[in-house]
Amino acid sequence: MGLITFLLLLALQGLIVGAFARLALPGRDPMTIPQTIAVGLAGSFIAGIVVYAISGGRAGAGFLGALVFSVLIVYVIRRRRGGGLVSPGAHDPRGGRRV
Repeated sequence: MGLITFLLLLALQGLIVGAFARLALPGRDPMTIPQTIAVGLAGSFIAGIVVYAISGGRAGAGFLGALVFSVLIVYVIRRRRGGGLVSPGAHDPRGGRRV
């Protein structure tokens, strides 16, 4: 497999995991497609590290582990934007926060 094919498959995996993570929490999340890919890849990476540490390197994280950690990342992003579990937070479309 070539490098370009590997990167495209990695981006596709990140997009799928990130999209499911965004769907798991109710409400709109103002994220772009590259941000969704980044959330999915970060969740997969963190899940891989945690499962590796727990199992001693004998098992991979899998889709469910990646999804759980991606949902946690989306939740943290919401909290940092001033939202909560159900509400993504109030933002002005020009980039500032509404008060």
